[in-house]
Amino acid sequence: MKNIRYYPAVFHPEAVGYSVSFPDIEGCFTQGDTLEEAVEMAQDAVGLMLEDCAEPPVPSDPAQLRLEQGDFVVAIPFDALAFKRRRDNRAVKKTLSIPSWLNEEAEAAHINFSGVLQEALKRKLNIG
Repeated sequence: MKNIRYYPAVFHPEAVGYSVSFPDIEGCFTQGDTLEEAVEMAQDAVGLMLEDCAEPPVPSDPAQLRLEQGDFVVAIPFDALAFKRRRDNRAVKKTLSIPSWLNEEAEAAHINFSGVLQEALKRKLNIG
């Protein structure tokens, strides 16, 4: 079972976009020019603040938060293990096979095999 916690984020509309704060995570603030960007930035902010926490704080009940006029709450999911996986850029050596004629063509074209494989895997997995 996944260990996901949902942290309430208080979104405050600004002249352009939104500022975001987290009542449960001291010093955690971010912003975005659009709601979508503010949510993405909030997810990153939670991850960066909590990735090295031995024991992440317990999320508050969003219904108990006091909000200012116009503010609203969005529950931001945080999965520590998934966040660490996304940020782990260590190289892993893989052995693979391709036809020799394809290898010769790719080498003649100075193709970076690792780069091509990474791009293809990201495209196949709909990542980034």
